[in-house]
Amino acid sequence: MGITTNICTVLENSQIASGIYNLTVKTHQSADAKPGQFVNIYCEGKTLRRPISICEIDKNLQTLRFVYQVKGEGTKWLSRVQAGQSLDILGPLGHGFNVSKARKVVFVGGGIGAPPLLETAKQCNFIPDAILGFKSKDFAILIDDFKKYCENVQVSTDDGSLGYHGLVTELLKERLQSDCDLVCACGPKPMLKAVAKIAEERGVECQVSLEERMGCGLGACLVCVCKVKSGEGGFRYAQVCRYGPVINSKEVVW
Repeated sequence: MGITTNICTVLENSQIASGIYNLTVKTHQSADAKPGQFVNIYCEGKTLRRPISICEIDKNLQTLRFVYQVKGEGTKWLSRVQAGQSLDILGPLGHGFNVSKARKVVFVGGGIGAPPLLETAKQCNFIPDAILGFKSKDFAILIDDFKKYCENVQVSTDDGSLGYHGLVTELLKERLQSDCDLVCACGPKPMLKAVAKIAEERGVECQVSLEERMGCGLGACLVCVCKVKSGEGGFRYAQVCRYGPVINSKEVVW
């Protein structure tokens, strides 16, 4: 079907953590969706749609699940949408993670960067591991979901209120002392930069999902450009919504 706009039926839209909501919609767009992609949701009264990462895909039930955080007026409006109402969704958009050739994957999620990693974990040929970091236990999400598909799930919080008191990168350094051939990460850019550096130092491939402000989601507005390597020592600007959001970490000019 490709990229389409669809009026979807909301099945659930409930708060699961501080300012964080779980949204499930019924849509035929699930047939084309891939792990790590996103959709653009129209929020009433707003000119620009809001990009939301796909958390889970159920092609049999024709549903998509999203986990999003209220950050502005658009997502605040979205949080008030009730089950049974409709949403105008454009997607699926972008390029997702590719774990088809990996033997052992470690997922690293920071805060609201954890959701797009969940469906990817389900697609692994072998049981992966996950490292999830949050500001505090009040913002922790999807831990039990990851435990369904991952052999080992480690949790860290900035304030030590849940799991390890510290950064996900500290746990990653320890984890990469054993077998791993791919790291998939999503979260704040400083975290991604640090994760990419650790993976490169240990000779492990790393795919990162970049979080940039997206306007159209189709590559027309050029709002979400990021610096990527091009040729020997050169660089260019690529649209995250089209070139990514998931790319090899070695391509990013941090």
